[in-house]
Amino acid sequence: MIRRTVLLVLFLLSAPGHAMTAFDFNFDSIDGQPLPMAGFKGKAVLVVNTASQCGFTPQYTGLQALWAKYRDKGLVVLGVPSNDFGGQEPGKEDDIKKFCEVNFDVDFPLTAKQVVVGGKAHPFYKWVASELGEGAAPRWNFHKYLIDPQGNLVGAYPSQVRPDSPQLVREIEDALAKR
Repeated sequence: MIRRTVLLVLFLLSAPGHAMTAFDFNFDSIDGQPLPMAGFKGKAVLVVNTASQCGFTPQYTGLQALWAKYRDKGLVVLGVPSNDFGGQEPGKEDDIKKFCEVNFDVDFPLTAKQVVVGGKAHPFYKWVASELGEGAAPRWNFHKYLIDPQGNLVGAYPSQVRPDSPQLVREIEDALAKR
C-alpha cells in the first residue's frame, strides 16, 4: 500500500504543470520524526550523504562550520547517513547521532539512514539523477548537493570537494542571495 501511495504521489508530482523541486520530498529525521523538505522553503540546503567510518568523515567539522556560519543567513546543512559505500555507516540511528554529536559537535539536521544509489535509492536521490543524469549520483560518502531557496538543484559536488572549498562557499553565498 505504501509503495502504491509513493508511486501515485510521484505520478501526480510529475504531471504536466508541476515541475518537481527538492521541496517535494520527505525524509525522516534521525530521531524518527517526519522531516519534509518543504519545511526548508526559502532556504538554501546543502544535502550531504554521510558515513561515520569513512576517510571523508572529518568533513563533519567543515559541515558544522558552514552550518554555524550561514544558518542565520538561511542555510540548512542536511546530513543523510548511508551505508551504501564500503559499509562505512553500519550503526543504527542512535549510534550515528551520538557519534556525530560527541566527535564533531554536529547539531545540524540528520535524517534516518538512507539508500542513496541504485533502484532502492531514496526518491530525492532518484530525482537528482533524473535532473542531472546518472553520473551525478553519489559515487562515495560525503557527496554534496546544493538546493536554492526555491528548491532547484544548483550543483553537485563530489566527496573530494571540502565544505570550506572556495567554489562551494561562493555557490552557497550566491544561493543565499536569492532569498
